[in-house]
Amino acid sequence: MRRWNGWGEEAVQLDLPENALAYLRERLGEGVPPRDARFEEIVASAEPSRLPAHPTIDTSAATRVLHARGQSLPDWLALRFGRIDRLPDGVAFPESSHDVRELFDFARDVGACIIPYGGGTSVVGHINPPERFERPVLTVSLARMRRLLDLDEESRLATFGAGVVGPDLEAQLRTHGYTLGHFPQSFEYSTLGGWVVTRSSGQQSLRYGRIEQLFAGGRIETPSGTLAIPTVPASAAGIDLRELVLGSEGRLGILTEATVRVRPVPTHESFHGWFFPTWERAEAAVRALAHAGLPLSMIRLANAHETLTTLRLANAGIALAFLERYLKLRGYGDERSLLIVGITGDAESVRSTLASARDIAGDRNGLYFGTQLGKRWQKNRFHGVYLRNALWEHGYAVDTVETAVDWPRVGTMVPAIENAAHAAFGSEAIHGYTHLSHVYAQGSSVYSTFIFRIAPTYEENLHRWQQLKSAVSEAIVANGGTISHQHGVGTDHRPYLAAEKGLLGIGAMRALFRDFDPDAMMNPGKLC
Repeated sequence: MRRWNGWGEEAVQLDLPENALAYLRERLGEGVPPRDARFEEIVASAEPSRLPAHPTIDTSAATRVLHARGQSLPDWLALRFGRIDRLPDGVAFPESSHDVRELFDFARDVGACIIPYGGGTSVVGHINPPERFERPVLTVSLARMRRLLDLDEESRLATFGAGVVGPDLEAQLRTHGYTLGHFPQSFEYSTLGGWVVTRSSGQQSLRYGRIEQLFAGGRIETPSGTLAIPTVPASAAGIDLRELVLGSEGRLGILTEATVRVRPVPTHESFHGWFFPTWERAEAAVRALAHAGLPLSMIRLANAHETLTTLRLANAGIALAFLERYLKLRGYGDERSLLIVGITGDAESVRSTLASARDIAGDRNGLYFGTQLGKRWQKNRFHGVYLRNALWEHGYAVDTVETAVDWPRVGTMVPAIENAAHAAFGSEAIHGYTHLSHVYAQGSSVYSTFIFRIAPTYEENLHRWQQLKSAVSEAIVANGGTISHQHGVGTDHRPYLAAEKGLLGIGAMRALFRDFDPDAMMNPGKLC
């Protein structure tokens, strides 16, 4: 069963070894876990639904609670402390595009707004009902729209119901020998539709592309009608309508079907590790790898803080102690950075690509460590997020922030974000670390994680998060980064969007939303 107030399945437990807890106590002090609110308590306190009965809408308090929040830290605080101020008034489970159109008619008749719901993994407030909102709120879950509808093997195009989650999508494709190759950390629970409307990026986007390269067309139901986007290899016929859907975050309507570009399952894949003595050497190697145009599937570089944290939180025991002694003997001390590179393809291309990557990294003092560290990363690639549950149970909270910048700004962006977080927390300890998770010839994403002790009250924790979010977001804007590289805007990033789009751009988006949604039914308060 899936956790109602945390990440993933209840049966999956990620235990923190004692050495990891000792490291956290040393950095942050003793954590004190708060008392979690019980699901039954929240259900019992739910206000009655304001929606009339409808055959596809569930208005029970339990279902409404389960669809009320996503996975951001404010969402966790609301769920764990039992402070959910607003629930949807009902949750609909359509099975077709026709059902969605009927729900639009229903919502219009009763004066309700609609929130599209995929896998509930949003970390920026996409699925939260707006506070102090007078209209009823109908959440529309696409959980029953998850089938492979068509596979064109000549064109290598696959059409799915937009509610399909990552594992189901890949399983249906691999039956026919194909893969989409889109693997965000939320892969186990996030949906194809969610990936499209938030402009998601998978961990191996260097090979497969971001979702905008994979999305070929589809069907979106809007309050003004159906927008059908046909698939063509390329077009010069005006504005690309796919771009209206990509990143629209439910403001246009509901994406019900998506056609994506697929490719045959690769025969070989491996992940390799290097250590570098300094961040500067490591960044130079990563930039050289990106510029070389090698057929890599992933480049992931951890700074010294993340490298140390990764090693400390790993349950490696004697092996970890030996590794650290060996690295110090080789001159790789406290400033060392860990690089993981993925290589995907056929046997010959994997061999030749690895040889080229080793030459580039070696020229910049990269110490090759084989596949051991890469295999550890691959094994835990979707389980690392379970660390949030384990940390909470020991009294620690986690939040993340991500951006992307051109190469000249990468070196200044990393310390700017981490320093802003420390300044926001003042005398209270916070532990921050950063990695480059998606690399381009032009620049790189920058992804930072912050761990801090949970305060005793909901209000204190929310204030801490607000201070942190504001400080790091302002640092991102000041240093020329995008406010979101892979998670979208939602409500949390909305105050910073105009710095990137400009007032004219914001106005153009709002005009577009009014055209497709003249009654302002769709996902109010999100994006812009």
